[in-house]
Amino acid sequence: MNHSKPMGGRRKERDFLGEIELPADCLWGIQTERSCRLTNGSGSRLAIPVRLIHAYAVVKKACCLANRETGGLESWRADAIEAACDAIAGGHHDGAFPLDALQGGAGTSTNMNLNEVIANLALRYMGEQPGNYALIHPLDHVNRHQSTNDTYPTALKTAAIRALREAAAAIQTLQGALQNREQAFAGVVTVGRTETIPAVPMTMGQIFGAMAEAIARDRWRMFKCEERLRVVNIGGTAVGNGLAAPRDYIFLVIEKLRLLTGYGLSRAENLAADTAYVDPLVEVSGIIKTTAANLSKTARDLRRLHEYGEIRLPPVQAGSSIMPGKINPVVCERIIQTAIWMVAHDGMVTQCAAGGTLQICEYLPLLSSALLGMLERLIDAAQSLARHVAGIAVDADRCADAVAKCPGIATVLVPVIGYDRAAELVRQGVAREITDWRAYLSDEVDGKIIADALRPERLLMLGFKQDPAFGK
Repeated sequence: MNHSKPMGGRRKERDFLGEIELPADCLWGIQTERSCRLTNGSGSRLAIPVRLIHAYAVVKKACCLANRETGGLESWRADAIEAACDAIAGGHHDGAFPLDALQGGAGTSTNMNLNEVIANLALRYMGEQPGNYALIHPLDHVNRHQSTNDTYPTALKTAAIRALREAAAAIQTLQGALQNREQAFAGVVTVGRTETIPAVPMTMGQIFGAMAEAIARDRWRMFKCEERLRVVNIGGTAVGNGLAAPRDYIFLVIEKLRLLTGYGLSRAENLAADTAYVDPLVEVSGIIKTTAANLSKTARDLRRLHEYGEIRLPPVQAGSSIMPGKINPVVCERIIQTAIWMVAHDGMVTQCAAGGTLQICEYLPLLSSALLGMLERLIDAAQSLARHVAGIAVDADRCADAVAKCPGIATVLVPVIGYDRAAELVRQGVAREITDWRAYLSDEVDGKIIADALRPERLLMLGFKQDPAFGK
């Protein structure tokens, strides 16, 4: 890559495909510009996740530090490159990465975008004009001893670890909000439902406790699946055999990256395998999809309980452009749609990973967009639902009414009077079109049995005590 001096506010850059003119102060170079011109027809693009850009800059800094220490870069060059990497990692130049995430080359365009911007920023810090690559070259210096094929997957995994930790924290907040409602509603008796039909009594606290437990499992799964991301293929260069990189650099660069990120990263034992296969990313995506399923069910159940009037969701916006005063459960519906979006993107991750050919996964750009996008959506959904749950109220009277109207409360009599007798009481009650089943059963059997069985303390117990006092 060569460069001629800027002329009239423009500069020219040349590669083996020809020459392109750029604004003199443009931070990217010819390789990035060529990629931009492939996708500028419609004006629309799928933006590269900024998390990936920031993480990639940290990877580039780790490579620079390793090269400096092993003699691959002079200190003056390394100083400028490190400063540029820090600026990009800090989010100060996000506008210098204009590429479409849907790009060929397994992420080569993104890698070159980083290399060019780092080089030109480094030149600026030295008081030089962008494009003076004789001093700091995007490939010979910034990309020294690297390949897209080892730096891109490594950047993706470190970006995913950070997002995964934020997602776990958001899930923890949601779990706490549900547990708070569990405690607040522990004394409210309502009806549990199966196939949406009233079944047997339980407390509203138990319903929210079940939600909290499911979300707690999601949090645990996220904690465990981070392990899958800590193994990286940095140092493997193009196909995982470290070709064109010094051995001492390969052993040192992972140490530098571990220090910079603070993550417990390790170099893959088989670099060729971790370059050719990205199944750990599919596994993580599957965990995120599992969480999406739980978020969707929780949101759907909250919406249904709100519909029954047993809980009241906080009103957040007007629900109709024509019906005055109508309020819709929009937060729950947003969570449900987010879950659908996440499940669809899990399919993208799977297809991208399965589509890799021989020694590389060509479709990492789309995979990274889908995976990091899933994590961003998960963080937002969990935080949004946690805020909403915190404002939920319970209507104890509606819950009590639901219990009274439920024939299923006859189930509490089975241990005392037997199934056949309880079933006969239900049959008779249906024939008489009973609406207050609690009163009816209390009249037909000793009322103390019903009253005792429907106490919240009884419902919170696991099963019933087999003692003579039960029901007496």
